[in-house]
Amino acid sequence: MSPADALDDENTFKILVATDIHLGFMEKDAVRGNDTFVTLDEILRLAQENEVDFILLGGDLFHENKPSRKTLHTSLELLRKYCMGDRPVQFEIISDQSVNFGFSKFPWVNYQDGNLNISIPVFSIHGNHDDPTGADALCALDVLSCAGFVNHFGRSMSVEKIDISPVLLQKGSTKIALYGLGSIPDERLYRMFLNKKVTMLRPKEDENSWFNLFVIHQNRSKHGNTNFIPEQFLDDFIDLVIWGHEHECKIAPTKNEQQLFYISQPGSSVVTSLSPGEAVKKHVGLLRIKGRKINMQKIPLHTVRQFFMEDVILADHPDIFNPDNPKVTQAIQSFCLEKIEEMLENAERERLGNPRQPDKPLIRLRVDYSGGFEPFNVLRFSQKFVDRIANPKDVIHFFRRREQKENTGEEINLGKFITKPSEGTTLRVEDLVKQYFQTAEKNVQLSLLTERGMGEAVQEFVDKEEKDAIEELVKYQLEKTQRFLKERHIDALEDKIDEEVRRFRESRQKNTNEEDDEVREAMTRARALRSQSENSASAFSADDLMSIDLAEQMADDSDDSTTQAASKGRGRGRGRRGGRGQNLVSRGGSQRGRVFKSTRQQPSQNVAAKNYSEVIEVDESDVEEDMFPTTSKADQRWSNTSSSSKHVSQSQRAKGVDFESDEDDDDDPFMNISSLRRNRR
Repeated sequence: MSPADALDDENTFKILVATDIHLGFMEKDAVRGNDTFVTLDEILRLAQENEVDFILLGGDLFHENKPSRKTLHTSLELLRKYCMGDRPVQFEIISDQSVNFGFSKFPWVNYQDGNLNISIPVFSIHGNHDDPTGADALCALDVLSCAGFVNHFGRSMSVEKIDISPVLLQKGSTKIALYGLGSIPDERLYRMFLNKKVTMLRPKEDENSWFNLFVIHQNRSKHGNTNFIPEQFLDDFIDLVIWGHEHECKIAPTKNEQQLFYISQPGSSVVTSLSPGEAVKKHVGLLRIKGRKINMQKIPLHTVRQFFMEDVILADHPDIFNPDNPKVTQAIQSFCLEKIEEMLENAERERLGNPRQPDKPLIRLRVDYSGGFEPFNVLRFSQKFVDRIANPKDVIHFFRRREQKENTGEEINLGKFITKPSEGTTLRVEDLVKQYFQTAEKNVQLSLLTERGMGEAVQEFVDKEEKDAIEELVKYQLEKTQRFLKERHIDALEDKIDEEVRRFRESRQKNTNEEDDEVREAMTRARALRSQSENSASAFSADDLMSIDLAEQMADDSDDSTTQAASKGRGRGRGRRGGRGQNLVSRGGSQRGRVFKSTRQQPSQNVAAKNYSEVIEVDESDVEEDMFPTTSKADQRWSNTSSSSKHVSQSQRAKGVDFESDEDDDDDPFMNISSLRRNRR
């Protein structure tokens, strides 16, 4: 019996962990269109076969903010197929569900709904691809939640202060405090952490008996000064962090030596960019929790399309390539052809034992042609592989390595130079807006608005189709500037007005919090305007619309109000229905309510709060199993203090872990974690 099987009993939670499934990615592609759906089918089937207690998703279940009908239909079909059934759910929720799911019209977990028959509950936070938007701040997960297939948690209702209240789960003697935080713009969340506006609430009752599991969907690797979330920002009472958004699979838990918690990064289940991080083999995790003992079993995904990537530097082969040779381009083309054939042979060998894997692999050959070489025609070259690979158009990527200038003895401030984004990096719209105005001529520079505010408005317009976002931002900032000038009683001289406007704009640029408030207010206005327009449209009946249309056809000189009403009334109005559960008492009664306290008021470093022992295990089902005994986290923290301290006793044992593997050190997955830095998507 394996160590993982030894944990399986009435006190063990079995959780299937996955992130970044990106349903609907490239769904219109003839070759890759069904990849995400096939992989979701495999993930849900694994959950059913392993009889897990629930599925935990770390965001980006959907690739688009507004998924297509096909994507929604397929997701509902698969969730109904695998997650509904007669198998009883073996754990209970003992927290106040009206707090955990308060934003839902049905504020309770789906398996406790008398109208549903759920065998595998799904708990999920939202990601940056499927985040809430629009006048009602809804996302695709809310559709699945309303249908009863997904329990959407970790949603923050405030943009000024975040209180993360856990979902408290219990199975036998094992208790889990499940924390979740859906995707928030990294810069905003970074500032909120710095200003101590993010608080994780802990249950006052037996707070040390809970296993604290946190699910987050943010940048983990640094993409800028504030465009990521440092691991040190997270509270140190957390035991395990499931980190979504990063696509490179690092699912084996790694230890943060400063905070002394563990981080598992499952990565994506589909290749969304042809970058090195995506070439790592894809896995999901089967997480077992029993008391303080943890086992993470890596389960490889067999339906993921193969991806092979290789780099070639032409200057490293002077014996083969001479830039002065007139036939060097033909030699480079032949060399690239051989390399791609080798990768196709490797793909064929790996696919022999896995009939479920797609036939056509993804191939990427990056060619550095710096040193006087010239690239060949990629489109013509790719025609040779149309029937053999899934991405023939971008099988070859030519690039030049940046040439370094000779050292003249003078120090060069590299911070002054703006580096171009590498392959696989996605520029955000607000960055493009800011870059445009930084390089634009003086006569097109902004004199009233700020680049940051305009960038945010354009981002809302592009990503979330807030059509009034830019107009409302301009109106709001114009009104604010006019009020400022009136309060200052500025003389009606153009020079003085321009100078005061310039000073006012500079003061707003320095005050980032005030600028955030402006953007939020403008977005609120835009959503309210759209909601008002939709409500006006729903007020017309079909007969009203017909009469308005006839009036427009008969009279071109109809007044403005009639024209406006006609433009708003395109659609059949529907009355509202009163729904079940709108005025329900919180489920669970008094026994489910829990009193929480803020971790900010009592720093866990100074509290004797970790009196437990813990075992972290990584089970690599396709490689080997590793068992790790425990040591004291308090011993690690207080090893340099006096041994006579009254605050540390033998009972205050905590969760530091020394790794001892049954296998050789070379096979230890903790020793072989890839250090590749994933390019920004």
